[in-house]
Amino acid sequence: MDPATEDVLNAVGPRLRTLRRQRNITLADLAQRTGISQSSLSRLESGQRRATLELLLPLARTYHVPLDDLVGAPRTGDPRIHLKPVQQFGVSLVPLSRDPGGVHAFKMIIPARPEPLEPDLQTHEGVQWLYVLSGRLRLVVAERDRTLAAGEVAQFDTRQPHWLGSADARAVELLILFGVQGL
Repeated sequence: MDPATEDVLNAVGPRLRTLRRQRNITLADLAQRTGISQSSLSRLESGQRRATLELLLPLARTYHVPLDDLVGAPRTGDPRIHLKPVQQFGVSLVPLSRDPGGVHAFKMIIPARPEPLEPDLQTHEGVQWLYVLSGRLRLVVAERDRTLAAGEVAQFDTRQPHWLGSADARAVELLILFGVQGL
């Protein structure tokens, strides 16, 4: 094995121990969360046991970090993320996060229209936070009808009837954080 690979492998245990301690998690807690025995975790952290995918995958899930971060893998290729916009309800949504179970981040682009749209209120589970990047956003939540300018922020329970649109028929860009269980 080449020395660079050996160095990466030898650093896995100390990196795992540091991560666990930074998060104030005991070996017993980590064992319970991952299903890996305390003795295996201890040997892994001390370098007495080599890391395997069977051990690293539950740890990466528990710590919510990419597997590459656990092993200190060298970065390869293009670091850019190529975002794929989705068209929904007449707006463009650009997903900015990939975690399937947590808070979702989006950039929303509401296109310019000849006339402003009339609100069509919707409801669904969750909580939404938004930040207006540009334009003027019309936000209707239940009986409240507000206009937000660039730099303004709002948060609301999406179980309340709500609608987002342009306040003046011009394009609006905003960042959205959405969580089914809250933010």
